[in-house]
Amino acid sequence: MPISQHPLVHYAALASGAIAVVFGFNAIFRPEHAMTFFEFDYPTAPAEKSVMDKIMYIYGTRDILLGLSCIIAGVAGNRKTLGWSMLNFSAMAWVDGIICYNNGHGHWNHWGYAPQATLVGALLLGWFDRN
Repeated sequence: MPISQHPLVHYAALASGAIAVVFGFNAIFRPEHAMTFFEFDYPTAPAEKSVMDKIMYIYGTRDILLGLSCIIAGVAGNRKTLGWSMLNFSAMAWVDGIICYNNGHGHWNHWGYAPQATLVGALLLGWFDRN
């Protein structure tokens, strides 16, 4: 069996999608807690807090939709679409990490799972299958 067809690779992608959905709901319902993943200071002024909460709603919605795209592709059984969705997921994690790195801290909260998402996406796309 090619590694791209192995059930564990498929389940890893589905789990990653589910985790993204959970992170998204966390950002929407607990924006102050979600900010800890970026290690940014949460504002205390009411006007700034309101703006940051809205930004976290956008971030949460992004995570939910990306996670759902992985889950939907996985449930529909399209490994190529799931693989590209996972690479998209990993790109998001890499970019979030770069933003945190440029801020001086918090990057490993994103770079810790970015390689896993990249690897799962590449495996699903058959990049490591033997002919």
